[in-house]
Amino acid sequence: METIVQIAQLLLALSILVGIHEAGHMLAARFFGMKVEKFFIGFPPKVFSFKKGDTEYGLGAIPLGGFVKISGMIDESMDKEQMKQEPQPWEFRSKPAWQRLIVMLGGIIVNVIAGIIAFVILTYNQGEAYIPAKFTKEYGVVAGEIAQEVGFQTGDKVIMVNGADYDRFGDIASGETLLTTDGYWTVDRNGQQLDLPIPKGFLNNLSDEEFQSKFLEPRQPSIVGGLQEGFNIPLQEGDKILQANGVEVKYFDQLRSEMANYAGQNVAFLIERNGQEMTVNLDVNEETQIGIALSSPYEIDEYTLAEAIPRGTSKAFGAVILNAKAMGKMFKFNGEMSARNMSGPIGIVNMFPKTWDWNAFWGITGFISMVLAFMNLLPIPALDGGHVMFLLFEMVSGKAPSDQFLENAQKVGMVILLLLMVFVFGNDILKLFGI
Repeated sequence: METIVQIAQLLLALSILVGIHEAGHMLAARFFGMKVEKFFIGFPPKVFSFKKGDTEYGLGAIPLGGFVKISGMIDESMDKEQMKQEPQPWEFRSKPAWQRLIVMLGGIIVNVIAGIIAFVILTYNQGEAYIPAKFTKEYGVVAGEIAQEVGFQTGDKVIMVNGADYDRFGDIASGETLLTTDGYWTVDRNGQQLDLPIPKGFLNNLSDEEFQSKFLEPRQPSIVGGLQEGFNIPLQEGDKILQANGVEVKYFDQLRSEMANYAGQNVAFLIERNGQEMTVNLDVNEETQIGIALSSPYEIDEYTLAEAIPRGTSKAFGAVILNAKAMGKMFKFNGEMSARNMSGPIGIVNMFPKTWDWNAFWGITGFISMVLAFMNLLPIPALDGGHVMFLLFEMVSGKAPSDQFLENAQKVGMVILLLLMVFVFGNDILKLFGI
């Protein structure tokens, strides 16, 4: 059932994004007097369609994209018969290059606008929840297996990232941090400063779905934030747990580790309450729990609408910039970042939560919208960016490429996209089997 919910979210997101992308092309074409013959969400075979005016609207069975067919345009339909006829005033090829350029950019522009709107609204409605850097600067980190492989130890205090100060725990492993050339973390280990370089190939760890839990967690003091129902214990909110049976457990990772030794037992705890130390006895259940919830480490920055607009816009374009940097590292073929990190629809499904959450849905949809805009702008024939590339050449040189050249370029682009789809689907399938 959880997988079905994730798939449903992906299909809805793609339908919305493909719909507005193709609508961007269609509206721009109509604005300049071009005839739009077809508007489809999804690829053939056709599920259903209807005609309104000159345009056939329809739904395809393969929900991985969509298309508009503009009269007189060399596209994936490869309608050679139409291109043999004399150009008509309402056709794409009859219009000035600058108008055709706007039509080709229409879908990308709409995707960018949609992504920005999603980020702005979520920033305004939710604010930004984060863990302050004081947890990792003052209390240190809990090092998982991936962190230990690069030299971290539990208790290390991360004092700088890439030689600079930082404000949030998330900055330690943000895309900007990890994509920096010759990046490193500076830690304080028992009073001694050490630089831990980000090793070559470290970015490949990001493909591990459990990366966050295997890398670093902020070290949290064992401060009671609340009591769970079903437990009758003499603790209060704000109590600091210092020792269990004489063993120091002032941090939660220490407490969690020590409780594993006392399942089903009654244990004496030393706590601090209002500056006074006292001993209380607590029952540890068979699941090694004592019935407390820790004080939350999260803080929330709230934004007015005026503040959310630049902040949300910055986050939207930041997603594009990070993806561009990641793609650049993939194509260096130096092992710094493997193309195995690329994901197709199967991998993207896992981005969505397993229960329906509209805030999460719109956040992920906004992110995908920005990535789709970037991918469509790549100068590959058959993508919008390929058409833009040829139109810019025409505008600069004053001479348009021949129809035969454009047809052959379209074929090459379609082969490239097909091979790319096979590659990312293969990646997703191999990951499903842990390969």
